[in-house]
Amino acid sequence: MSEKPNALSAPDLLHQLADFHKVATTFTGWDGSEQPVSDSTLRSVLSAMGLATGSEQDLERSLAESKTAAWKRVLPPTVVVRRGKPGTVPVHLPPGSSAQLTLHLEEGSAQELDWPSAPVEERDVDGAAVARTLVPLPAGLDLGWHRLEVHCGDISGSAVLVVTPDRLDTADALQDRRAWGVQAQLYSVRSSRSWGIGDLTDLADLAAVAGTDYDAGFVLINPLHAAEPVPPIEPSPYLPTTRRFFNPLYIRVEAVPEYAYLPDSQRQAAEEAARSLYPANTSSAELDRDASYAAKLEVLQDVYRVKRSPSRQKQFHAFTADAGQGLENFARWCALAEELAPGAPEWAEATGPESDYVVSQLPRLQDRIDFFKWLQWICDEQLEAVQRAAKKAGMGIGVIHDLAVGVHPSGADAWMLRDVLTAGISVGAPPDMFNQRGQDWSQPPWHPGRLAESGYAAYRDMIRTILRHAGGIRVDHILGLIRLWWIPQGAESPGEGAYVYYDHEAMIGILALEAQRAGAVVIGEDLGVFEPWVQEYLAERGVMGTSILWFEQTEDGPRAPEDYRTGALTSVNTHDLPPTAGYLAGEHVNLRESLGLLNRPVEEERKADSEAQEAVLDALRQRGLLPESVAGQVAGQMHGEEVQQTVEALHEFILQTPSVLLGVALADLVGEKKTQNQPGTADEYPNWRIPLCGPDGEPVLLDDLERNDRFRSLAALMQKGI
Repeated sequence: MSEKPNALSAPDLLHQLADFHKVATTFTGWDGSEQPVSDSTLRSVLSAMGLATGSEQDLERSLAESKTAAWKRVLPPTVVVRRGKPGTVPVHLPPGSSAQLTLHLEEGSAQELDWPSAPVEERDVDGAAVARTLVPLPAGLDLGWHRLEVHCGDISGSAVLVVTPDRLDTADALQDRRAWGVQAQLYSVRSSRSWGIGDLTDLADLAAVAGTDYDAGFVLINPLHAAEPVPPIEPSPYLPTTRRFFNPLYIRVEAVPEYAYLPDSQRQAAEEAARSLYPANTSSAELDRDASYAAKLEVLQDVYRVKRSPSRQKQFHAFTADAGQGLENFARWCALAEELAPGAPEWAEATGPESDYVVSQLPRLQDRIDFFKWLQWICDEQLEAVQRAAKKAGMGIGVIHDLAVGVHPSGADAWMLRDVLTAGISVGAPPDMFNQRGQDWSQPPWHPGRLAESGYAAYRDMIRTILRHAGGIRVDHILGLIRLWWIPQGAESPGEGAYVYYDHEAMIGILALEAQRAGAVVIGEDLGVFEPWVQEYLAERGVMGTSILWFEQTEDGPRAPEDYRTGALTSVNTHDLPPTAGYLAGEHVNLRESLGLLNRPVEEERKADSEAQEAVLDALRQRGLLPESVAGQVAGQMHGEEVQQTVEALHEFILQTPSVLLGVALADLVGEKKTQNQPGTADEYPNWRIPLCGPDGEPVLLDDLERNDRFRSLAALMQKGI
């Protein structure tokens, strides 16, 4: 059979289908060159989206269906607009129709919208004429989650209408008085009363010390997302089981009101459990989350069974009612995962919270489901107490939570949100100069289309819950709200992936909306490779960026402090590098060499690192922040107080920037040297298990911070410089 005139070949069809669904067919390599995405990768990514790509006929049909899908809907599933900007809604009806379009506002009222006199376009869809009419939205709509309904005879449709801030203004006050704050890995920050792991009471104490004595405006902590419901639990806070709910590991057991009413025998057992873990607080050994969590769970189960007062019981019921089905589903997963190991055959039947298997187990599991709901209530209460304590200590912002990029592929979110996540795909990063094979983070991504179909409810609820008792949120890899690197299962390497673009107006807009309502600032971790317009767009929407001193480079060398961004959180380092004292000593090079992670001979790596550090130190000397006598790695290792002197000089440098937020790692405040996380490793290095210690390797407790000379000196420097 002869080919049809002007017919597209399969590769052309594949690329058109990819373009339509915002799957990039090329990407920029680490060397700046444009790299093609293979056809097999494109087919796998599009197939994971639910599109048929097997044959040329499949591609033709998928492309045709994609182009007509919007025309077959009366209304799009979700419409996202900016407040104060003109907006329209496309409505698809038979030509000549005049429909009733009703806008139901979030606060409960409704209003009818005027129907335009004529459609803007007509098209034949499956043999029937369809007219597209653009209905103008009223000016001055309030921020919020509204609903549109269309009725035309027996035809009807509805859409979620989200009105977002044109610009998030919660950081505007920082223009008049900027803030410095402490950045901490909470699990590593212990006191004499911790159960071997830093907890929420410890966080309140840290905020009180930094805020009351040194005018700190915030404390930024690692993600507190929930891990597995029972030990063993994943140590990485960036690979949680859910991003909406919190990790009960961080509960201070004695702060639960019902703890005081434990029967004597249970109270004695609880006190003994705590005492057995106190020695861990003063140990420099790796943190043992499992031991701490196991002990806490045993006691918390007893506390849970203590009869609550009428007011406390009503508060619990109000919390569960407010959290709704999302909390119920999470608790169901916890109750199942407590019994079933990952990969257990029962999971094949327990395919979701409403599956027949799960429903059949509910009577038996109800008490455990209620227990896991109760744990989230206790987390919520203690998070509220932390933010209240931070505010009372004078912090203008208080606690800033960290939002991880994604979730564990076998966790709660992957189970209960499977309708809006993409199966068969993992998120990661393409090859770069540090990871020449690319990175695979083993996390399923949001499905762009299904997320819109759902009205972005799961995304909204996640952000809303995190910001419930917080002054801010840091979004790890915020570029992932614009595009993500999708890696198909079975790919030979993480480099065999493709960028998938999201509706960034919706993703960033909803983030801004929930932050505006919570009165919270938003910080985007915008490091890495991205299009030039991204940082400008985020700044336009009121989202602050991230600047790390060591990474701020120009063609002429280190960036001058006055050229840093105003709308940013600027700090000397990040948790993926050693604390500054360790970085100055080249610990990151030594560690990567020992783990076989270097891409060139270690001598070359040390030389390049020393030269880069020396360029920064020379910039300090030129500004009179560091004496000429203090030598870096090029001239030999620093000694004694020179390290502390250099750490403080680096922070004086960032104080000269216009950035409205300045972060200081707690590790730098106490002279710690060990890194918390070495990218590119799993168990080769004890990531996320390093306790907070001083330069001598001995643990530093919260109880001692007010007497710690290094802490006092650097904190006073920030207080004075702000």
